[in-house]
Amino acid sequence: MDLVEIRNELEKMAKRLADFRGSLDLEEKEARIKKLEEQMAAPNFWDDQQAAQKVINEANALKDLVGEFNHLNESYENLQVTYELIKEEPDDDLQRELESELKKLTKELNNFELQLLLNEPYDKNNAILELHPGAGGTESQDWASMLLRMYTRWAEKKGFKVETIDYLPGDEAGIKSVTLLIKGHNAYGYLKAEKGVHRLVRISPFDASGRRHTSFVSCEVMPEFNDEIDIEIRSEDLKIDTYRSSGAGGQHVNTTDSAVRITHLPTGIVVTCQTERSQIKNRERAMKMLKSKLYQLKIEEQEKELAEIRGEQKEIGWGSQIRSYVFHPYSLVKDHRTNVEIGNVQAVMDGEIDAFIDAYLRAKLS
Repeated sequence: MDLVEIRNELEKMAKRLADFRGSLDLEEKEARIKKLEEQMAAPNFWDDQQAAQKVINEANALKDLVGEFNHLNESYENLQVTYELIKEEPDDDLQRELESELKKLTKELNNFELQLLLNEPYDKNNAILELHPGAGGTESQDWASMLLRMYTRWAEKKGFKVETIDYLPGDEAGIKSVTLLIKGHNAYGYLKAEKGVHRLVRISPFDASGRRHTSFVSCEVMPEFNDEIDIEIRSEDLKIDTYRSSGAGGQHVNTTDSAVRITHLPTGIVVTCQTERSQIKNRERAMKMLKSKLYQLKIEEQEKELAEIRGEQKEIGWGSQIRSYVFHPYSLVKDHRTNVEIGNVQAVMDGEIDAFIDAYLRAKLS
């Protein structure tokens, strides 16, 4: 990259930062932060703990947004200073460092832009992610455990916290089902891109003949709700069962019937929770999950109605295959919605799925 190319990249960055500044309305956000901090300093602030937590969450989200923009702007200014120095006195080592920092800042700007695009009502919420193997027994259950590892690795790289709400191990290997709560700002906004069926093609390690197998796992993603939505759930519509926890093993598996399964009779939706030692807490969490699933069902019904009005023939829901992971006879992961392809399958399985999420969200929001 020569100095002319570097200058052009810096000019593009300057324009992007100016666009961000205009869309963010930083003065209004800083004024809002000040107002929230005044509320937090009031003597009676903690009288209503739920309301207090909402204020804190809003203040933290605004501070993170403004702080991230200021960090990007400062990084750009530092690169501009370095560019001017190199113009005055050429230095190959310093220029290589500048090129590296330009790439890094471009990636950070792309991530920041995506955060700004995540502006649907519940994008900022934590996410509930469920994996359910399709037909195929041990093969598909093993594939589910591979996806569990992939999403856990992805979440850790994002700095998100992962909690296992429900876990049902496979008979020989893998998992029959798992439910995760992924906590972090915009967790649902990102992970909604993963909803659908994931297809694996590989030589099965469980087949003595070394034949190629195709396996499917469905991924369901919902926002976690506290009191943001009002969904009426009648007690007579619920069937509640308790059973003994059957986690992944070890000291955290309960020996009492503390796990809870709730069936919503009108819809047939079933939710389970066994992560807490208390049956009461498991029931509370399961009810939150049920509320999330009922909300998701409502959204899907609305999308289906709109699709029918527009005359669209494509299926809308959990069943559509979104991505193929081919381990054999070649290595390729392809997203069928955006046609994004990555040849490094191992990197994807280690949690490098941002390219798929980014492309899907940008296509959806454009």
